[in-house]
Amino acid sequence: MTYIENVLVCMAAPLLVALLLLRRKQRPLLLFCLAGMGMCLLAAYLNTFFAQLYAADALNAATQIAPVVEEIMKLLPLLFYLAVFEPDAERFRLAAIVVAASFATFENVCYLTQNGAGQFVYLLIRGFGTGAMHIVCGSVYGRVLRPVWGSRPLRAACLFGLLCVAIIYHAIYNLLVSVGGTAQLIAYAIPLLTALCFRLLGQQTAAQRQQDHQMVRIRNGCGPFFVKNLPACSLDKLARFSKTKASKTTLKENRHR
Repeated sequence: MTYIENVLVCMAAPLLVALLLLRRKQRPLLLFCLAGMGMCLLAAYLNTFFAQLYAADALNAATQIAPVVEEIMKLLPLLFYLAVFEPDAERFRLAAIVVAASFATFENVCYLTQNGAGQFVYLLIRGFGTGAMHIVCGSVYGRVLRPVWGSRPLRAACLFGLLCVAIIYHAIYNLLVSVGGTAQLIAYAIPLLTALCFRLLGQQTAAQRQQDHQMVRIRNGCGPFFVKNLPACSLDKLARFSKTKASKTTLKENRHR
């Protein structure tokens, strides 16, 4: 018999010691890590409770109970963080990823203690696949929730929509894994590909934001020297960014000074 609460205590002990040695501003990441593992433990208890309550078999528990319980558990510490501390978007996104990664890590450790660690290749593939699935769902919370948190109607609708998307994504993953065979391999690959797409999209968004910021600085009067040294393609982009014919004329005049 495996006592997963004992596993949590052993994993949390070094983190608690580390909290004593860190400064106040450095502690939140470890706290989110502990929160993620703690939510995973609670989710395991709730999964067992509801599976017994509804007499669900393994497939129904994996596809109908576990996704709902686990996604709600991952969301709870993030909602608390938003409601109490109101962090900026970057800190909230980091918190969401850390909570999800810690949740997945504790789940993988519990799987190892219950099923053994003999099949290294399978466990490696499963570890990456399951971890990516939880992190993708957490990343969705982190990217979308903070920008809409200021509007109550939009907050409620967005929260419900995000939770539904995460639950469906999680349920499809669990279903494919439960089927086995080729479907199981596809299930492990989908979250990794999704995470890669998120990464590429994030890089593209960051590059576009940096370019827009540079255009704003030039447009708002950084001086004719900067405009003069712009290539023709950048000048055209800046003119389109300014959205007015007058701005375009001014930029060309500054360039020829």
